[in-house]
Amino acid sequence: MLKSKGLTLFSLLFVLFFTSCEEVVHLDLDTGEPKIVIDAEIQWKKGTSGNNQVIKISKMAPYYSTTTPKVSGAQVRVENTNGDVFTFAESAPGSYVCTNFVPVINMEYTLYVTVEGQSFTAVEKLTSVTPINRVEQTLMPDITGPDLIVLTYYFNDPVDQENYYLVDYTGDFLRYPEYTLTDDESTNGNIMNTSFADADMKSGKTVAIVHRGISKKFYNYMNLILRASGGNASSTPPSNIRGNIVNSNDAKNFALGYFRLCESDTISYLVE
Repeated sequence: MLKSKGLTLFSLLFVLFFTSCEEVVHLDLDTGEPKIVIDAEIQWKKGTSGNNQVIKISKMAPYYSTTTPKVSGAQVRVENTNGDVFTFAESAPGSYVCTNFVPVINMEYTLYVTVEGQSFTAVEKLTSVTPINRVEQTLMPDITGPDLIVLTYYFNDPVDQENYYLVDYTGDFLRYPEYTLTDDESTNGNIMNTSFADADMKSGKTVAIVHRGISKKFYNYMNLILRASGGNASSTPPSNIRGNIVNSNDAKNFALGYFRLCESDTISYLVE
C-alpha cells in the first residue's frame, strides 16, 4: 500500500487566497477550556530491554498558537497485572521518564495519571510484531516531474490471529513523520508489505522505518486521527476523537490521546 500526502485545509486556503492577496486573515475562533493531552506510547524496540520509556503531558493550544503548553507536576505510573508498579518521574516540563519498565508481550497494563486535581486511567495490552524481512527500492514514473523513489518493506504476518500495524517514516527531508496503517484482513498468514514515496526523498537521504504491532482499538483510533489530520499524526488530536484515557472524577472531561503498548522493529535505510 502506497501512502500519499493529504492536502490539509486546501479549501480554506483557496478561499483566503482569492479573498485577499495582501492582507493576512485571522478567523475569530471560539476557544474552550483546553483539554489535557496524554501522549503515552510504551514502545518496546526489538533488541532492547525496553526499560526506558517516556510519557508526555501537555494541553491543547489555541488554533493560531505556535507552541504547545507543557504540563508539569503530574503523578504518573503504570501497573501490570502482576502488581508491579513503574513510576514515571518528570525529567523536563511535561516529560515523564521511567528507567526500569519491564515489557511483557500480551500482558495488560494500566496507566494512572493525576494532574491538576483530576485522575485519568487507561488499560491496554502490549502487542507483538514480527520483524522486517527486507527493504526494496524501486522507481515509480511521475508525469509531473522526476521519477519517484519508492521504498517497500516486507514482513511475515502470523497465522490464525488478527493483526494490525502502524508504521512511521522519518527523515531530515520530512517536517513530520509519515504514518501508514495496515491490517491482515485479506492477507492473513502471508508476506505483507508497505510502501512509501516522497518527492524530496533523494539518493543519499536516510529514512528511519518504525514498524509496530498495535491493538484493533488503537488501529481504529489512529485511522480516525489520520483522516482528520490529513495524515499528520504529530498534530494535536481533534477534540471530538476520543481515545481510551478516561477521567475517574468526571467521565465527560476525558483527556485526549491514547495509552498504547507496542513492540516495534526499526530499520535505518540509506536511499541509493
